[in-house]
Amino acid sequence: MSAGGAFGGNRGLRPVPPEKGVFPLDHMHQCDLEKKDYLHCLKSSGHQSENCRNFCKKYLECRMEKNLMARQDMSELGFGKETETNRKTSK
Repeated sequence: MSAGGAFGGNRGLRPVPPEKGVFPLDHMHQCDLEKKDYLHCLKSSGHQSENCRNFCKKYLECRMEKNLMARQDMSELGFGKETETNRKTSK
């Protein structure tokens, strides 16, 4: 048997959590309204997420305000060109 263990991998190294994707769950339901609005929008739009970007943004902003995720600029989360896109579609 190898030194890496039965399933491979080095047993001596500590695991490193991913930079993104792991954040506290909303056990206190602090952002439930925003989450429900977003999920309702997804269901009613046939799961076309582009149609629900504003609800997604509100949900992420709520999570940041309640310290359920690290505060980041919305442009880093894919919302940087939203105002530009909205201007083009509203003309």
